[in-house]
Amino acid sequence: MLRRNALVATVTAGVLATAGLTVATTLPAAAASSGCSIAYAVQSQWPGGFTANVTITNLGAAVNGWTLAFAFPAAGQSVTQGWSATFAQAGAQVTATNLSWNASLATNGTASIGFNGAWTGSNPVPASFSLNGVACTGSVTSSSPSASASASHSASPSPSASASASASASASASPSGSPSGYNGPAPALHVSGNHLVTAAGADYRMLGVNRSSGEFACIQGNGMWDGPADQTMIDAMKTWNIHTVRIPLNEECWLGTSDVPASGTSGAAYQSAVKSYTDLLVANGINVILDLHWTYGLYTGNGAGCSDTAATCQKPMPDMQYTPTFWSQVATMFKGDNAVLFDLFNEPYPDAADNWADATEAWTCLRDGGTCTGIGYQVAGMQTLVNAVRATGASNVLMIGGLAWANDLSQWLAYEPTDPDGNIVASWHSYNFNSCNSSTCWNSTIAPVAAKVPVQAGEIGQNNCNDDYINSVMTWADTEGIGYTAWTWNPWGVCNSNGNDLIQDWNGTPTVTYGQGFQAHLLTQHP
Repeated sequence: MLRRNALVATVTAGVLATAGLTVATTLPAAAASSGCSIAYAVQSQWPGGFTANVTITNLGAAVNGWTLAFAFPAAGQSVTQGWSATFAQAGAQVTATNLSWNASLATNGTASIGFNGAWTGSNPVPASFSLNGVACTGSVTSSSPSASASASHSASPSPSASASASASASASASPSGSPSGYNGPAPALHVSGNHLVTAAGADYRMLGVNRSSGEFACIQGNGMWDGPADQTMIDAMKTWNIHTVRIPLNEECWLGTSDVPASGTSGAAYQSAVKSYTDLLVANGINVILDLHWTYGLYTGNGAGCSDTAATCQKPMPDMQYTPTFWSQVATMFKGDNAVLFDLFNEPYPDAADNWADATEAWTCLRDGGTCTGIGYQVAGMQTLVNAVRATGASNVLMIGGLAWANDLSQWLAYEPTDPDGNIVASWHSYNFNSCNSSTCWNSTIAPVAAKVPVQAGEIGQNNCNDDYINSVMTWADTEGIGYTAWTWNPWGVCNSNGNDLIQDWNGTPTVTYGQGFQAHLLTQHP
């Protein structure tokens, strides 16, 4: 997905705090029977980019419908992707308008929204905010409209989940009114040479989308999914010819550790929701990739997304404390259902943790784990995770990424783990801002891998809402027999001039131009 994380810093009331702190001071509010306060926090910042959350508190009379407005103080600051509100920007001026599920704000009610942003030169905090035209000063007056807000602090570059939208799917539901091209359940898959094939031996490419939120909503105390996970939503996917859905997960939510807020989506409840949604997708003819996205372990080095030990962001490598147990349990649950694949770790970056000093050491860390330079916790290498899955008797296809956030497969073949079942796929991520972002690089580093083993582009996308890059990736992948799942099937409201949401709503209305371009291409393809 979009580069989500780096040094964590919290900003409030115009002050940039030191990395790792979570300080949120409120800015005053306004109004006469209306008023508001704002907590603006920069959760992570890196050269040229940052993630910020804004908590709005309505101090006045209840409101139904709100727009927050503020101005960036420095040239070059902009919103690139947002969540829990519809963002728009004209020059320095930014507005964020409520979505349907968080439009109402009671007195003292809160709303939490957030965004990824870009900056050049400096990244100061906005000096003032207004809600529905009323300045947020932290006080209530008797002559202005009232304010609004929500309430979850999150270091996530992904959106906060809607409390009203944690519907879990029924595993027993069967496809109804399905578009053409879906005949029965999704096929069981296995590796044959450099292809994925069905039980009948037919070549099969996994083509579809990512559905984010299972990685972040639970750890933020915001339920399970950020929208419906039901038959209606799946039918919308089918109109796009989506035959694969990749679902990012959180290991601590699955295991039900003490780090997970008590929100009813931890441990067995989380596992049940994942199982139900997965089963419903498979019943509808859609293969599922279960992806371990956010994990445990304290890391604050290059590329860090947070300073938390808890699984509140993406870490450079999986951890020995929880990850082998996570995969053992997931494999036990889905053993025998080979329509489900396991992406063992979303985007490894031990090379960044080692300051890109020793490629051999980084590749060794990826495969073997243990003590890795720059990473303070014991790492679970890919071989350990392969062993954990196979020890359960599960023969599901496994996906394993390379370095540089899964963009670098240059030495993947030399460091491929041993699998007694011979069922491993190379996982590749490709965005316009990655270093390997041209056909020249793809031909020299990705094609040689694809000639030996199946390659799946688990994430493709671009961060400007155009479709030129994804079209070039898809066209190239089509010629190489590589499957792909685009980021992301979530209507976070920012795919205007920035961002990479595929859809504008859960009905599957494509965004302009990014979603339209991906949908048009997908409709020409057959798995």
